Amino acid sequence: MPELPEVEALRDFLHERLTGRGVRRVMPLAVSVLKTYDPGPDALEGRTFTEVGRHGKFLDLDAGGLHLVVHLARAGWLRWRDALPPQPPRPGKGPLALRLWLTADPGADRDESEGSEGFDLTEAGTRKRLAVYCVHDPADVPGIARLGPDPLADEFTPEVFADLLRGGRHRVKGLLRDQSVVAGIGNAYSDEILHAARMSPFKIAAEMSEEEVAALYEALRVTLGDAVERSRGLAAGELKSEKKTGLRVHGRKGEPCPVCGDTIREVSFSDSALQYCPSCQTGGKPLADRRMSRLLK
Repeated sequence: MPELPEVEALRDFLHERLTGRGVRRVMPLAVSVLKTYDPGPDALEGRTFTEVGRHGKFLDLDAGGLHLVVHLARAGWLRWRDALPPQPPRPGKGPLALRLWLTADPGADRDESEGSEGFDLTEAGTRKRLAVYCVHDPADVPGIARLGPDPLADEFTPEVFADLLRGGRHRVKGLLRDQSVVAGIGNAYSDEILHAARMSPFKIAAEMSEEEVAALYEALRVTLGDAVERSRGLAAGELKSEKKTGLRVHGRKGEPCPVCGDTIREVSFSDSALQYCPSCQTGGKPLADRRMSRLLK
C-alpha cells in the first residue's frame, strides 16, 4: 500500500507534470472507483490543473477549484503515460480503473495523432478499494475530514505527538496506523518506525515514559523524512521498488535484522501482518502469533 513517502513523491512527480496543463477527458472504467457523482468527472474537462497536494495518503489534483482526489488503497497505483491512445479503452475486468487525458502541451513537438500525455489509475486483485472523488472542497471527502495531523508538518511537535498518545489503552502500533491520530502512516512504516525506536508494537501508548515518547517521535520523523528523500525525484514507476528496498524489517520475515543480526519475526492477523526484531524491540522475547497458534491446535 502506498503510504506517506510514496504519495508525497507522487505529488512532486505530478505537480511537475500537471501544473498548467488542461484536462481533455476523464473516463472512469471500473464501476467501483468513483465515489462521488455530482459534480461528475466530466466537469473537469476543459479546466486547467493549478496545484497538486497531499492529505495523508490522499492525492489532491486541483483543477481551478474542482478537485480530483485519489486514494490508492492497498493495490492501486498511478501510471504516467507519455502517449495515451486517443480512442477510449473498453471497460472490462482488467486492472484499469480510470484514465485521464491531458490537452496537448503547447511547448511539445508532438502530433496529436501520436496520442496525448496523461495517466491511468490501476488496481490489482479482486478487492476493489481504490477511490476517486470529484469535489469542490477536499474536506468533503470523509477520509480527509477525519485525518489527524501530518507527521512531517512543522506544527507536528513533540508536545503534539505526546498529547496524541495519551488516554485509553491502545497499542502503539495501532495508534501509528490510525489515520485520525496521525495521517499517512500504514503497516509498513509503522513497523519501520517501531524498529528504529527499539519498541514493541504491542506496547501500551499511554504507559510510555517521556524518554520513550521522545525516542518514538524522533524515529517517526527520521524514518519518514529519510523515505521521502529517497523517493524524491523518482518516476512514478520506480517508487514501489524503492519502498521495498528501503524497508529494514517490514516484509523481511526470516531475514537477519540489519542492526543486531537476530531473525526478523512476524505476527499474523486476518488481513495483515507485522514484522519486528525480538532483540531490538521485545527484549529477545518472541511475540505470540495467535493466528499461527490456532492453526497448530
